[in-house]
Amino acid sequence: MRWFQPLRLGPVTAEARTWIPAMVPWRATTEGFVTPEVVAWYERFARGEPAVLVVEATGIRDVPSGPLLRAGHDRYIEGLARLVEAVRRASGGRSRLFIQLIDFLAIKRRPTKEAFFTRFLQVDGPLRARAADVLGEPSLVALDEPAFRARLLGLEEPHLERVLSPRELESYRMGHRERVTDVHLPHVRYLPQVLPGLFARAARRCVEAGFDGVELHCAHAYTLASFLSARNTRTDGYGTSREGRLRLPLEVYAAVRAEVGQRVALGCRYLSGEVIEGGSTAEDAAHFGVAFARAGMDFLSLSRGGKFEDARQPKVGAAAYPYTGPSGHACMPAAHLPPPGPWGRNLPFAAPIRQAVRDAGLETPVIACGGIGSPWQAEEALQRGDADAVGAARQALADPDWFMKVRLGRGEEVRRCLFTNYCEGLDQAHKAVTCQLWDRGVFPDDAEVARTPDGRRLVAPPWGTGPTSR
Repeated sequence: MRWFQPLRLGPVTAEARTWIPAMVPWRATTEGFVTPEVVAWYERFARGEPAVLVVEATGIRDVPSGPLLRAGHDRYIEGLARLVEAVRRASGGRSRLFIQLIDFLAIKRRPTKEAFFTRFLQVDGPLRARAADVLGEPSLVALDEPAFRARLLGLEEPHLERVLSPRELESYRMGHRERVTDVHLPHVRYLPQVLPGLFARAARRCVEAGFDGVELHCAHAYTLASFLSARNTRTDGYGTSREGRLRLPLEVYAAVRAEVGQRVALGCRYLSGEVIEGGSTAEDAAHFGVAFARAGMDFLSLSRGGKFEDARQPKVGAAAYPYTGPSGHACMPAAHLPPPGPWGRNLPFAAPIRQAVRDAGLETPVIACGGIGSPWQAEEALQRGDADAVGAARQALADPDWFMKVRLGRGEEVRRCLFTNYCEGLDQAHKAVTCQLWDRGVFPDDAEVARTPDGRRLVAPPWGTGPTSR
């Protein structure tokens, strides 16, 4: 099978074209340190010997960000090095370990109506003028602020829809979210001056820890992806046109490359399409792929959708989650979707990007994923030339040994993912991510396996136990 043939990724050679994309398991400390549970998570994947295993989105800043890994300070190097060593030992050195580096802007939880109107809503002249006009109460323009807030708090939804600006209404209903176009905020305006250095220093720490590759997170709802988005209307040279939208991701790449040189594979994960109204298209994605390849990236890993713009309204006290709307379903297609269902749903979107890169005379490998639950999906995509490697996250979560089982001709023993997105629901709730298949049956290691407080296994069952989908 071509899936099990070697692949060159810049200075790194992967033994096969099997790939586990980054997944956030919610096992780090609240300070971003590697824990024994983080090590056990990646060690278990490594025992199945994927050719490339990508560590979860890891923050580049030294700021609180919940139980997510961080690389924003030298104090994180020691833990990351332990993780690298554990993966090398578990895979016998056959798995290349990459790490995904991410930056994200602030997002707040959806507030109660009382909290929004008494504390969070900024009262200014335009708001007062709209309220006075909509309600027919000219006195609201000069009303003292506490009384004005109380008046808004008492309004019904139809009136609020007319009084609040679109941005204010979104903050009220979804929770406040910063955008890269909020250039009135100094920390957002100066992102182009700050991010290249932050990414470069974080990458240097990861190289010191021993990683084989670094993946720049330019996908979904996060900072670099938002610069690439067709919705990026910045007029400072970092938005609007394709070249403007590409500028910061390319400057980040150049800074990281200058910092780490050719010691490790350096590429990015980005979108083959945003799948939102007014979002980036397939043509944009092909243009970006050629630009990234020309800049010297060693691989292009493709995802799709996963945006805040069409996310489902969160409950009060929860934050919006970018994988709950139509674009999120495109990112992590589930079994309930109409034909073709989840299986290989995003593979066709990789082909034109790879073709554009090849037409430009470049050989940069393209990695595709999205609903991969069968080796034949991957093999057919590779044989057609749609991609150079094919990744599987949820199927690898269901059965970390599945690559090895297929390679050894024991595919009937694979524990097949059901694509119910049970794991995604846990991620959405910021709970330790597990698989619903892990708790089916009784396994030989049940007495000693680590579990969540609610009794779920923290690592997949050993090979040779439990049900399959036969």
